[in-house]
Amino acid sequence: MSAIQVRVTADFVCPWCWIGYRHLKDAIAMAALDVPPHIHYLPFELNPDMPPEGMARRAYRTAKFGSWARSQMLDAEVVERGKSVGLCFYYERVAVTPNTRLAHRLMAFAQAFGDAPRVDTLFDSVFTAYFDAGQDIGKLDVLVSLAARAGFDADAVREFLLSNAGSQDVIAAELSAMVAGVRAVPSVRIADTTVSGAQAATVLVDVLRAAEAASVSC
Repeated sequence: MSAIQVRVTADFVCPWCWIGYRHLKDAIAMAALDVPPHIHYLPFELNPDMPPEGMARRAYRTAKFGSWARSQMLDAEVVERGKSVGLCFYYERVAVTPNTRLAHRLMAFAQAFGDAPRVDTLFDSVFTAYFDAGQDIGKLDVLVSLAARAGFDADAVREFLLSNAGSQDVIAAELSAMVAGVRAVPSVRIADTTVSGAQAATVLVDVLRAAEAASVSC
């Protein structure tokens, strides 16, 4: 039996993507599949025109939602949802809304040269760095440090990110997502079924088990 292919389309400044990812990991554990699924991470930039240095989060969120008060109300909802799955969102630590292109290029590197455990660890750690520690994940040194802690060679990562390597891969993947109809994230495609939004783990369990049953019947 071959592994079920799971394609996760997400952006690192999307809190629901982190919550949705935790739901997915919980669902995989609950589903107890005979063969662990293979997860592939795909980029989606919510702010493709964000300046490379990012933007002050308060200014960005105020412009996006009409007021800082509304932004804080939405943040409070995320904080509560995060707690329900063991995730910590410390928005008071987040000063900058970053450009995420470099982080997506890092994931392109990781998936080209790393094994699944290191890739999964790095994916999760980028979210943790941003939402929990308030780090600027648009900065090279931050990403190199996260990659090194996940088990990647820091010098190789730095060389890759200082070049233009991976840029076209990110752009091509984002175009493919748009062509496939992805307009918002998170989007999780399990075999041939797409699940949009941060759906509950129980929903994903049903899709995973159905995909496994379909692969056996084939």
